Amino acid sequence: MNKKLLAFAALALVTAGANAKVKLPHILGDNMIIQQDSEANLWGWDKPGTLVEVSTSWSQQKYSAKTGKDGKWAVKVQTPKASYTPLSITFDDGEKTTLNNILAGEVWVCAGQSNMEMPVKGFGNCPVKGYNKAVLEANRYKGVHYVKIPSVMSSKPLDDANCEWKEINPETVGDASATGYFFAQVVNKALDVPVGLVMANKGGSRVESWLDRDYLKKNTKEDLDSLKMTKNPKFKWDFLYPLLWGNGTFHPILNYSVKGILFYQGCSNVGDPAGQYTQRLADLVAQWRRDFKQGELPFYFVQIAPYHNGDVNGDAGPRLREQQFNAAKIIPNSGIVCTEDLVYPYEVEQIHPCQKQPVGERLALQALSKTYGMKGLFCESMTFKEMKIVGDTVKVHFDNTYGAYNRFEGIKGFEVAGEDKVFHPATAKHFWQEGNDGWNECIVVTSPKVKKPVALRYCFRNFQLGNMANAGGLPLFPFRTDNW
Repeated sequence: MNKKLLAFAALALVTAGANAKVKLPHILGDNMIIQQDSEANLWGWDKPGTLVEVSTSWSQQKYSAKTGKDGKWAVKVQTPKASYTPLSITFDDGEKTTLNNILAGEVWVCAGQSNMEMPVKGFGNCPVKGYNKAVLEANRYKGVHYVKIPSVMSSKPLDDANCEWKEINPETVGDASATGYFFAQVVNKALDVPVGLVMANKGGSRVESWLDRDYLKKNTKEDLDSLKMTKNPKFKWDFLYPLLWGNGTFHPILNYSVKGILFYQGCSNVGDPAGQYTQRLADLVAQWRRDFKQGELPFYFVQIAPYHNGDVNGDAGPRLREQQFNAAKIIPNSGIVCTEDLVYPYEVEQIHPCQKQPVGERLALQALSKTYGMKGLFCESMTFKEMKIVGDTVKVHFDNTYGAYNRFEGIKGFEVAGEDKVFHPATAKHFWQEGNDGWNECIVVTSPKVKKPVALRYCFRNFQLGNMANAGGLPLFPFRTDNW
């Protein structure tokens, strides 16, 4: 470009700035759901030194901000309680811009990789169970809206994304995150409030894809040069890149006021060293909470489902599930849902299981119980508590049974091993006898091939389906008592 063209381009920019009207990020738009009963963030850009006035349809209060040298402005607006009454917001810098059909409700982020991204209509050769029913019933869920943030890579954090809010109806429901939408269905009906879903995710992404540059430089050996990433044999596909997806796909939503975060990710971290994923996930949650600046946002996440991972009898998958389970113990204000039972036997090589409605419903149970304080719900899956070995028998107690097991006999998924560390399929059944030693009622596990058991496992293979659950039908988390 010659000097004349450069001068002309510069003049064009100055002229455009002089005539600029208020510019809003795309996430602030018609049909959006604003977080109810909160101080919601509103922000944008304008000519430096411009006074931007903000008014709302629900209040006489006026808000204003003056743009800085960078042209940015921001205000916090007190929002009303949830309702289905359409609202509007007007921005005025001398020329008015009005957003319409806004609802106040509950806003949740849908983050993670492809099993969160997976839409109600499914992917190619990856259907979602219940699609037609979701379309037929879409009009029953008034006030459920969503915005899909495009999956974009960037070496620097982006402040905007090309997106728009959509109302759920038969024509739009197919493009919504299935897990997120089925979560929204339950919350919408249980609380009778509008629900907004902010879908910021990327199929195949690793936990490192969402961590920021400072963290990755300090705590990992990840190469953060985007050009070198393209030549690094470690990254066979671009969805494995660190940093870039967080910068391009998640950073644009960090100013938006939300209620909490839903997360479904982990498949691309299978094989991580013990404890690494646990810590990095906990650190990612801390990073997001810091950047949203809205306190200790609730964080509910999904344990990855059984998948062959190249060897149905291997244990790389359950070792990652174990790290996820441990993460739930150290992340404050969090909860994890188990999906051990949400894979059909014929889905051994299907990394996108079709049963997404129960996943969303279980996330909703966590939120309704822990965030919204709804009483009487069974929201936790059963977990291993303790075992006692008596001769050739392993006696087992569990937490979160809610007073019942889903079955007494025909239990599948348990294995026991002796000192040789070789695990064998085991028979498990309900045991009860009179007594008061604390073990008069339990599950007893035995195997004819193990006379002196020392360790117990449940569904601790890449693809091993169990069938044990609690009174709420929530499955037993895979576990092991050994550290081999």
